[in-house]
Amino acid sequence: MGGLRCVDGSYLSVTPVACTDSVGAPYEITLELHRDGTPYGSVGERCGHLLARLARGVDEARQGRGAARRWADPDDRFPGEGPDGELFSFRYLTRAGLGGGELRCQLRTIPVWQPGPGEWRVTRRAFVEAWGATGVGMRAVLTSAELSVFVRELVDEAEGCLKGRDSAEE
Repeated sequence: MGGLRCVDGSYLSVTPVACTDSVGAPYEITLELHRDGTPYGSVGERCGHLLARLARGVDEARQGRGAARRWADPDDRFPGEGPDGELFSFRYLTRAGLGGGELRCQLRTIPVWQPGPGEWRVTRRAFVEAWGATGVGMRAVLTSAELSVFVRELVDEAEGCLKGRDSAEE
């Protein structure tokens, strides 16, 4: 189970849960969200492949591949061309179209004043935000290293949920 300490002090737990077909074989995942241990929402049906791609992208960006090489500090390196953007957005909508939860990650460029040298330092951070069905939101601010650990934990756990898929295909 991946988890994040949010800026308000609450704890967001994200647990991959296997989606199963009509005979019970797992084929993809959904993410269950909990706020301080209390159910908060369910999002991202069939999002496992997107999380795996993001995990690879963050790792490659941290190594300085692609456009990320512009950023000297590996903690500021994220996938994508622009300084800001969205890395993922997982939602849950009921059949009536009403929101049932959301988990998204947006990049933001933040100027920070460095008093010693008397200059601005520009950083990039991932803002992971979650909303439950009640509309109350949570936010965690992560470096690329922290995002990499969080997403890799989710991918590893998702792969464990889907292990039955490989044996069912044989």
